[in-house]
Amino acid sequence: MIPLIRLLIVIFYMVKGDFKLRTAIFFILDEYADWEGAYLSSQLNQDQEWKVKTASIKKEVISIGGFKTVVDYQLEQIPNNIDLLVLIGGNSWSLENNNLRVIIKNQLKLNKPVGAICGAVDYLAKNGLLTSFKHTGNTQYLWKNFEDYQNTDDFIGKQVVRDQNLVTANGTAPMEFTQMVLKMIHFKNNTQIDKDIDLYKLGFYQYCTKYGNPFS
Repeated sequence: MIPLIRLLIVIFYMVKGDFKLRTAIFFILDEYADWEGAYLSSQLNQDQEWKVKTASIKKEVISIGGFKTVVDYQLEQIPNNIDLLVLIGGNSWSLENNNLRVIIKNQLKLNKPVGAICGAVDYLAKNGLLTSFKHTGNTQYLWKNFEDYQNTDDFIGKQVVRDQNLVTANGTAPMEFTQMVLKMIHFKNNTQIDKDIDLYKLGFYQYCTKYGNPFS
């Protein structure tokens, strides 16, 4: 659907009073991986139907790349109703935090969309939150001492895996992660999502050869 039509639909439902802006909350920790959420957040935040918010266990975090982020929500401020919860990886997911575990567990239990990439998947494994879900991650070897990781046979050695309302990915798959999460939330039709991501996967010139110039 072209952006103008999407905008007109949004305006129509706003006038009727039926429109609800959907919120994606990106949970980040110190030394979070800048690149793992950038493609997804920018896709969502440019759409009139979505807004992007950040959350963490403290007010301010610094990424691996040195970007300082003052988050919108600290853990206890996160709303109960989350349209999309995105857990961005990095170097600090060895934390012990039961409140965070409960938030994620409730999101999964309520069949609400969750995306986890890189170190965030390690946290899910450690806390038994991958149970009953097919999944992937950086490597199962890192999880061999996790007592609550019970479903080892559900691991799939792929860049990204979606099962039910959960998308998991390894840390080298930010574009595949974006692609699968967008499909999970029905952001656009699957063909258009694939085409949008191909612009970054293929690069401009190969994209033009395959689809034509998107800016002409």
